[in-house]
Parts: sequence; C-alpha cells; structure tokens
Amino acid sequence: MRMAGEPPSPAEERSANGCEQCKDFHPAPGIEGEIPMGSERMEMRKRQTSVAQEMPSSTQEEAGVGNRGSNACCFCWCCCCSCSCLTVRNRDERTRAASHELIIPSCEESSTPTLEEVNAWGHSFDKLMRTPAGRNAFREFLRTEFSEENMLFWMACEDLKRESNKSIIQEKARRIYEDYVSILSPKEVSLDSRVREVINRNMLEPSKHSFDDAQLQIYTLMHRDSYPRFMNSVIYKDLVESLSQKSAEA
Repeated sequence: MRMAGEPPSPAEERSANGCEQCKDFHPAPGIEGEIPMGSERMEMRKRQTSVAQEMPSSTQEEAGVGNRGSNACCFCWCCCCSCSCLTVRNRDERTRAASHELIIPSCEESSTPTLEEVNAWGHSFDKLMRTPAGRNAFREFLRTEFSEENMLFWMACEDLKRESNKSIIQEKARRIYEDYVSILSPKEVSLDSRVREVINRNMLEPSKHSFDDAQLQIYTLMHRDSYPRFMNSVIYKDLVESLSQKSAEA
C-alpha cells in the first residue's frame, strides 16, 4: 500500500493503462473463445437463429425448382399447372359427368319428309319442331353452329314430361340440371337469372315440370336466333331441292 502523494509503481501504471484500453475494446462477435455481453450476446443469438432458419428454406426452394415439372404444388390454380391431383380430379369429374349424361339418340327415327312438309317448315317453326324429320334437319344445322345443346335440352325436357315414375323423374331432372343448367357443364344452355332461380327452387322437389320456364326460353331463343339462319342454310336448301327433283321425276 502506497502513501498519499507517493507516485504509483510501474506495475500499477501498467494495470491502470490496461483497464483504460479495455473500455474501448469490443470483441468481434462470433470469434471463438470470446463471449459477447448484454445486447451483443442477444444480437449474436438472433443472427445465428436467422441463419439457421434461412438455410433450410433456401435448400427447400432449390429442391422445389428441380421437381416443379413432375410434382407441382396442389394449391396452384393457374392454367399452366401440371399437378397430378388436379388431373385425377378432372378425369373423375369427366367420368362422373359421362355416367350421368342423358342418352339422346344422335338422330330420331323418322320417315322421309314430303316436299309439302319441308315447305311448311319454312312458314312455321312450330311445325318444324313437331316432326322428327324437322327436328333432325334443324339439329344438324345447330351442330354446325355449335349450339346443338339447345335442341338436346329441349328434347330432354320433353322426355321428362312423358315420365310418370317419381324416382325416375327425380333422377332425370337431376341429370338435366347437371348436363344443361349447371355452370360447370360444357353443354350449359343460356338462361337468365330469373329462370335459374325458378329452377333452383324447383330442384328442391323435382317434378316433370321443373324446367318448363327454361324450356320455353330456349325454344324462343332457337325460334328467334337460329331458325331464320336455318331457312337460309345450305342444309335446308339442299333438302328442298332434293325433294323437288324427286317430285318432278315422279
């Protein structure tokens, strides 16, 4: 112990200078053998945790890029998605739709129309639709305009009206709805919102008249839109010419 006024010894001077230097010394974090204190220790832990979290994420992203073509994400709904589960689901939906599809012949059995009958079609859409031969000719024309579903829907409704068994009526009504009314169907017919609301109410307890309003709307659509073009079509003109030649030869 030194007395007051006595100058410090060389050892004490070295110790004091060393402490002053320690005040300005900050060890770099992450160097082995040095332990950061206080906020520096917390900062170091945060950095280590952040690096540990980012490394697996990056690895997963790189793996995902390599496997994207064969194992795409199931939650991707873009048009280019090649996810196998979506492919299976779409195939199942097509299979189910095909099994529920109403069986309507591609052509109704009918006798060859006379020239008078065909000429009458040109004056009355009702007469055209009342005969199988007229429906076949008109349906062939609709097929060229990619609107055959209108005739198919009308014919399905007519078939429903002829049914008397309640369980069969319900099954046919459900199939008509799935094939021609549902917005998911590729053969959906054009119906306004009012008629769709009526159909939805009727489907709570299906009957043979569940689609009467819709059938009338489609009938009117064919009459006003497709029928005038049918009268000027090659199909109708060729039929008239063919029957005229046969009539002249007879």
